[in-house]
Amino acid sequence: MAKILIVDDELTIIEVLKKLLAKSGYSVSTCLNGNDALDKLKEEVFDLMITDVRLPGIDGITLLQRGRELQSHLAIIVMTAYSDVEPAVAAMKNGAFDYVIKPFNFDELMITIQRALSYEMALAENEVLKSTLTANYHFDLIVGDSEPMLRVYRLIEKVAKTTSTVLILGESGTGKELVAKSLHNSSPRHDGPFVVVNCAAMPETLLESELFGYVKGSFTGANTNKKGLFETASGGTIFLDEISAIPLSMQVKLLRVLQEKEIRRVGGTENIPIDIRVLAASNENLEEKIKRGEFRDDLYYRLSVIPIEIPPLRERIEDIPLLVAHFLEDYEKENKQSVVIAQESLKAFMSYRWPGNVRELENMLKRVATLCENNTIQLTDLPEAILGSMKEKERKKKEQTDDEIDRNASKIFRKNINKVKKGYKDEK
Repeated sequence: MAKILIVDDELTIIEVLKKLLAKSGYSVSTCLNGNDALDKLKEEVFDLMITDVRLPGIDGITLLQRGRELQSHLAIIVMTAYSDVEPAVAAMKNGAFDYVIKPFNFDELMITIQRALSYEMALAENEVLKSTLTANYHFDLIVGDSEPMLRVYRLIEKVAKTTSTVLILGESGTGKELVAKSLHNSSPRHDGPFVVVNCAAMPETLLESELFGYVKGSFTGANTNKKGLFETASGGTIFLDEISAIPLSMQVKLLRVLQEKEIRRVGGTENIPIDIRVLAASNENLEEKIKRGEFRDDLYYRLSVIPIEIPPLRERIEDIPLLVAHFLEDYEKENKQSVVIAQESLKAFMSYRWPGNVRELENMLKRVATLCENNTIQLTDLPEAILGSMKEKERKKKEQTDDEIDRNASKIFRKNINKVKKGYKDEK
C-alpha cells in the first residue's frame, strides 16, 4: 500500500482528496502548511507527496526541494491554479513528476498518481539492480543507470560467461570498447590478455601481418619470426574495433580464423591453433554494407552471434549528471584541482543532443573545466552550440505551457458561458 502525503491550506481539498485516495486503497496523511509537511517527512517515509505550490510557511517549491533531499525517491505532484502555471513548471524543473491544475479532474489525477508511483518505483528498482550487477560483474568501467544502460548490463551479464562471439554496435563515442572490456573482465578469461585492434587505423598492407604474424624472410624486413595479435591474445580476448573497415580480401581470412580457430602466419605453412574469444564492434550499419557488397554476409552472421547495441547519449539524458560527476572526478585526479558545475550549466548539458556522444561530453568537460573561472563551470563558459540548444528547448517548453494555459482558459470560459446561459433560461 503506497503512502501519500497531501499538503494544502484549503481544508476542503484535503478532505476530498483524502477520501478519494483512501477509497482507492492508499494510506493518506495530510498537512495544512509546508512546515508541518517537512516535519512529517522527517518522521515518516512516503511514496508520494501532492502539494500546492503556494503554502503558508515554506512554499511548495522549497518543500519539494527539501523533501527530495530527505527522501530521494519521493514522487511529487504539485497543484496550482490555472492562472499560476509558471511556479508549477519551475517545480517540475526542480524534480516534481507532474503538475495538476485546479479544479482538477479526479480520474486524470488518479492516472497521474499511478504514473508517478510507477516511475519512482522503477527508478528504485533500477538502482538496486545496478548495485547488484556491479557487485557481481565488472561494470565499474561504464557509467550510467538509465533503463537503456541497465538493458546493456543485463546482456553483458547473460553472455559474459559464454564463449560466444559478440558484435557491439553503436555510434562513435558511445563506449563500445568499455563494453568489450567489461565483457572480458566478467568472463572466465579475465586473467588472460585483452588485445584491442583498431581495424580502421591499420593500413591494408600491414593488417594481415599484424593480425596473424609472419615468418622470417616472408618479405623485406622480416628478419625474425613474429607473433600476430591473434596469437598474443591466446587465452584471453581479442577486440576488433571498427570491423567494418576490414577490406574484403581480409574478411575471407578472418572468417576462416573464426571457423577453424587457427591462424597461419604470413609466409608460413603451419596452421597454429588459437584459444581466444572474439569481440567486434562497428559504428556503421553492416547490413547496409552487405547490400552494397562491401561486407561479407557470412562473416557478419559469424560475428553477430550475440549483438549488443549501445544507446547514444541523447537516448539516455538522465545519465548525464552521473557522467559529468565521473569526468570531473577524473579531472581532479589528473590535475589536482577540483572543479564544480553550476546547476544551470548542467541543465544546458542535458538539453544538448551530443552528436559525439560520451566522448564529446568528456572532451567538452575537460576543455571548459580548464578554462572556467573560480573553478566553477558557468553558462558563460559553455560553447554556443550548447547554449543555443538550451534556448531552443526553453522556447518549445514555453510554447507548450502557453498552449496549456490557453486550453484551460477556454475550458473555464465555456463552463462559465454555459452557467450564464442556464441562468438566463431559468429566469425566463
